[in-house]
Amino acid sequence: MHQYNISKSNSFYAIGLSYKKADAEIRGHFSLDEDAKQALINQAKENGVESLLVTSTCNRTEIYGFAQHPYQLIQLLCDNTKGTVDEFQKVAYIYKNNEAIAHMFKVGSGLDSQILGDFEIISQLKASARVSKKHKLLNHFTERLLNAVIQASKRIKTETEISSGATSVSFASVQYIFNTVEDISSKNILLFGTGKIGRNTCENLVKHTKNEHITLINRTKTKAEQIAGKFNLVVKDYANLQEEINKSDILIVATGAQRPTVDKHLIQSKKPLLILDLSIPKNVDSNVETLDNVTLVHLDDLSKITDQTLEERRKHIPLAEAIIEEVKTEFNGWLETRKFAPTIKALKHKLMDFASSELETQRKKTTDFNEAQAELISNNLIQKITNHFAHHLKDDAVSTDESLELIKKVFQLETKTHV
Repeated sequence: MHQYNISKSNSFYAIGLSYKKADAEIRGHFSLDEDAKQALINQAKENGVESLLVTSTCNRTEIYGFAQHPYQLIQLLCDNTKGTVDEFQKVAYIYKNNEAIAHMFKVGSGLDSQILGDFEIISQLKASARVSKKHKLLNHFTERLLNAVIQASKRIKTETEISSGATSVSFASVQYIFNTVEDISSKNILLFGTGKIGRNTCENLVKHTKNEHITLINRTKTKAEQIAGKFNLVVKDYANLQEEINKSDILIVATGAQRPTVDKHLIQSKKPLLILDLSIPKNVDSNVETLDNVTLVHLDDLSKITDQTLEERRKHIPLAEAIIEEVKTEFNGWLETRKFAPTIKALKHKLMDFASSELETQRKKTTDFNEAQAELISNNLIQKITNHFAHHLKDDAVSTDESLELIKKVFQLETKTHV
C-alpha cells in the first residue's frame, strides 16, 4: 500500500479469528469488552499506529489496520485480552492488502456471518469507525474502504434476498425451544441479560410462543424494565437470580460478562431445566452439565441449525458476490488514482506558479490589464491540463509509473507522499 501514498506503513492487514476455526471458549479468550477496546486503541496510538478498526462480536474478533508487520496488530490483541500468541496462531487468519480488502467486503456483506445473511456486523464496523475517528485513528483509505463496504452491504440487502426470512441466533434459539420443549406456552422462561441478542430473543419469544410467564433479570434493572415495558413482562432484581432460576423451566443467558455468571451451585431444583447460553465468552459454567436435570445448549450449537430459510439464502450468494465485485472495482479504481494524486497536485501547484508569474509580468506591461478575466482563464486552463494528465494516467494502456517519472522530470516536480 506504500506505493498508493495512503500510509507510512507498508501494508493494510486484517487479522482475527472467527467461529470457523475458533470455538466459543477460544473466542472468549480474545473477546474485547468496551474497556479492553479502549485500552487497545490507547496502546495503538502510543505505538504509532495511524489507522485501526477493532470489532469484537460473539462470532469474531478482528483488527483492520496499517502496519509494517502483522505481528504489531496481533500483539495489540493479545496484550488486551486473555489470549496468547500461540493460541492465536492455531486458529487465526491474517490477510494482507487486496486480500484484507476482500475480507472486509465479505464480512460486512453478511457472506462470512455464522448465519448467512446476518448483517449485524456492519453496525459493529460503523461503531468501530466512529470510535477510531474520535481518537484520530481512521485515515482516508480506511474510511473510504468502510464506506464502500457499507454501500455493498446496502445493495445486497435491497437487491438480493440473502437476508430474507427469520434467521438469526435469537430466532434459532426460539426455534430450538419449539423443537425440544412441549407445551411451551405454560413453561416458566427466565431471560438473564438484555443486550442485543437478549432483546431480540425476548421479542421472538413473545412473538412466537404466546407465553405469559417470561421474566427478565439484568444487572442494571432499568435496562430490563425498558424492554419489559414494550412486551408487558415481569422484571426481577439481580439479587433474585438464584430464586428465579429454580422456578424456571427454560433459562436463556445473554449477558456480556467476561466470566461465567451461572454455575451448578445456583441450581437447587430437580425439575428439568433447559439452559441456552447465547454469550461470548460463555456465561454458563460447563459444570451445570453434571446435573442430571439440566440440558445446556450454547450459541455455536444453535448456529448449526440449518433450515429451508438458509437453503433459500444460499441461492443468492452469486448475485451478492457480483455486487461486491462491482463496488470493489470502483474502490480499486479510486485506489489507483492515489498513486498519482501527489504528482497531479504538485503539477497543479507548478502551473499555478507559472500563471502567477506571467500574470505579474502582464500586470506591469499592460495598463488596462483585466486581472479577474486573466485569472479566470488561467485557472480554467490549469484545471483542463491537470484533468488531461489525470485521464492519461488512468488509462490502462499506459505505464503509470513511467508516465509519472516523465511528468516529474519535465516539470521538475517535488511530490509529497502519504497524503
